[in-house]
Amino acid sequence: MTLAQPVATAVASTLAVAFMVMVVCARRRANARALLYSRIEFFAEAVRVRNWIPAAFDALWLMSLAAVAVAAGRPSFVRAAPLRDASVAICIDTSGSMASRDVWPTRAAAAKTAAGAFIHTAPAGIKLAVVAFAKNARIVSPLTGDRTAMLRALEEIPAPGGATAIGDALAAAATQLRSRGHRALVVITDGVNNAGSDPNTVVKTLAGAHVAIFTVGVGTKHGDVMAGTHETATIDEAALRAYARSTGGYYVRAQTDRELLAVLTRLARTTMMERRAVDCALIFAIGGACVMALAFLLGSATGTYP
Repeated sequence: MTLAQPVATAVASTLAVAFMVMVVCARRRANARALLYSRIEFFAEAVRVRNWIPAAFDALWLMSLAAVAVAAGRPSFVRAAPLRDASVAICIDTSGSMASRDVWPTRAAAAKTAAGAFIHTAPAGIKLAVVAFAKNARIVSPLTGDRTAMLRALEEIPAPGGATAIGDALAAAATQLRSRGHRALVVITDGVNNAGSDPNTVVKTLAGAHVAIFTVGVGTKHGDVMAGTHETATIDEAALRAYARSTGGYYVRAQTDRELLAVLTRLARTTMMERRAVDCALIFAIGGACVMALAFLLGSATGTYP
């Protein structure tokens, strides 16, 4: 919790302490006068039976004054909430290297499953799009809030094959985003670009448009020999990290299907949530007023006043 006006809280707290000191002093003077005109035995018995009442009265007053003092400082707390007007495009690599089996059952299959988890986890109201890319980029699902349609579209993602055009994928995905609000791209790939437009040029354009890129590198450190070739499927972590860093996003590595699933689930929560300050001054003010009313009731019922 933070205070927008801590000085106001400090002043109110000082006044509250001064008031309570006055109350205690006034009660002591009243007790001293009562002691002068009462029998000692009677006075001691009365105090023994009801000595909890002044303490309870003081505690209630302190609580109410403390709440009012905090309210004077305009307190607020921060909570996570879904972003308004958010649009996110998921880019899934379907190039030949995604057929590698170093991630079970293949990089491509694990990526498709993880994308489904992302769609399931995304807050309601967020618009999503899906782009598949190899040598060319293809919009599998245009921007929509229909989760069922998006999950069906995942089944239309082609089998792995061909080169990798990350720049074209980024450019195609950007066309699906809204013109305003929070916009982001989530790229699931092994990150070795070898076709199409230069990703760095596209990234610069997206950074200027305030579109964040979150990259997910799929594959183990040493890769795997791709079927039908003698080539090893590798991963270009440096490039993926640079794309993300340039736009305010971040890069994550996933070396197993479980890691990839966890990463995409976490991204669905973090990339589309924002931290909002919630004003709670009224809550403290009402709470303080209620406690103060209780203190008055106790005081009127027992005669416990300054």
